[in-house]
Amino acid sequence: MKQKMAPSSFYKMRCTACGTKNRIPSDKVGTNARCGKCKSILKTEALFLPQPVVISDINFDATVLQSPLPVLLFFWAPWCPTCMSMAPAIDEFAADSKGKVRVGKLNVDNSPQTASKFNVLGVPNMLIFDNGRLQENIVGSMQKHDIMMKMSRYI
Repeated sequence: MKQKMAPSSFYKMRCTACGTKNRIPSDKVGTNARCGKCKSILKTEALFLPQPVVISDINFDATVLQSPLPVLLFFWAPWCPTCMSMAPAIDEFAADSKGKVRVGKLNVDNSPQTASKFNVLGVPNMLIFDNGRLQENIVGSMQKHDIMMKMSRYI
């Protein structure tokens, strides 16, 4: 009688070269994984970012548009009390969705070009990107549960 192996968990990661979604077994993260379609090396270290990445005008393209994971980008300002009260929910979401979503924070005062490019006129504001394309623009404050619901369709 054959023993059944316990199902291992998988991460989904988009190849930055061809855009194909790949399933990476959790026990293979950190190794030289390759895209099933184009055989490019997948940078699996992106799966283990437990906190939001600081996004700026300088690193926006490389970190957001070329991300192998869907991206939730939180636009905020240090003078915005609603942004400051929402920040813990963003941090918790980043920790909970490690390996599934890349979470970024962009200070609109420090990176006005990116905010202007996406017509961010007020904060807090969140943009969802998948495969390098803007999918949703969410204006205003949200609770962690609501953020999870919004992002669930991209995971």
